[in-house]
Amino acid sequence: MVEPSNDDFFHRLAVFTRFEGVTDSNNYSPLPDGWLLAVADIVSSTKAIASGHYKSVNMAGASVISAVLNALDKGDYPFVFGGDGALVAIPPSGEARVRQALAAVRSWVKEELELDLRTALVPMSAVRSEGLDVMVARFGPSEYVSYAMFLGGGTSWAEKQMKAGNFIVEAAAPEVRPDLTGLSCRWNPIKAHNGEIVSIIAVPGESGNSAKFQQLVADIIAISREQSRDGHPVPAEGPTTALVFGGIDMEARALASVANRWRRKLAIAAQIGLVCILDKFKLRMAVFDPKVYRSDIALNSDFRKFDDGLKMTIDVDAVQLSHIEARLRQAEAEGVCRYGLHRQDSALMTCFVPTPLMRDHMHFIDGASGGYAMAAMALRGKGVSELAAGE
Repeated sequence: MVEPSNDDFFHRLAVFTRFEGVTDSNNYSPLPDGWLLAVADIVSSTKAIASGHYKSVNMAGASVISAVLNALDKGDYPFVFGGDGALVAIPPSGEARVRQALAAVRSWVKEELELDLRTALVPMSAVRSEGLDVMVARFGPSEYVSYAMFLGGGTSWAEKQMKAGNFIVEAAAPEVRPDLTGLSCRWNPIKAHNGEIVSIIAVPGESGNSAKFQQLVADIIAISREQSRDGHPVPAEGPTTALVFGGIDMEARALASVANRWRRKLAIAAQIGLVCILDKFKLRMAVFDPKVYRSDIALNSDFRKFDDGLKMTIDVDAVQLSHIEARLRQAEAEGVCRYGLHRQDSALMTCFVPTPLMRDHMHFIDGASGGYAMAAMALRGKGVSELAAGE
């Protein structure tokens, strides 16, 4: 069998549809030689969140995915959204385009969102020279989208290298803009309906082995499955349609020049208003059905992921949360894991929607008051600095 090594590596991976599959090493394949990891995060993201800029932080993280995928002609490449940052694995054929996209998105985030975005492009040759690897699996939460899961220590090492100032991609010249087509932030925070929205990060401990950590992950997933819809923070019927003026402004900043921004804002507001009317009166427009679109949002959301560790933003009641915390504390005491956890009353959704007329739109979930960044800060307090966000 010839090892996949071309641009359609991720597309050719078999899809697993039960999230428990993240613990099965048979679902993972090594990233081909020659590929690179585009990595980014916000510097001092926890300070930005504390100042109330959590939507901007999430928008910045999602903008990296949008810019890179658009630079690669919206191809099917493995990525992960981390709240205040992101990672995308890219083939060598896209290196020059992605380097330009990272430089441009770094400049855009600085000028439009007033945040400092770090960006780096780390070759797999450097990862493997450290005795690490990047193994990729393909999880399909619905028949329309799939998300990458990462294993092997390589993505964590790449992030650590970026924070140390290695493999950095510097910002582009002022006013150079990335292609952020499809990036949006049109939804209000989604209130918890079970109890609390809890963002969890659990990573292997120094004394743990892979089998024990995999069992821990399986146990946490099993506990969360006892909650309605596995603790999914987005209602099955999708979020409530409403005008979100802060999100409209950020989306306009992503898609239009200063001179044309007011027109873009009006167009976005008109689109949202039309969807609200269609939704309220249960109408359709051509092939667009707002009811189907909203339910697809719930199906396509990435509220659980695995990136050298388990990351979840789930809606759980006090009983289930106590069981999860007890299991995490036990594993931490045994050296199997280190974990960070952050509670909040709502979830936040940032979206990548190339066109609402197709059903493959993607929705990135985080906690609305810090989520993964705050969980990572708690993790950093336990000495796991290499995985902490916003360092």
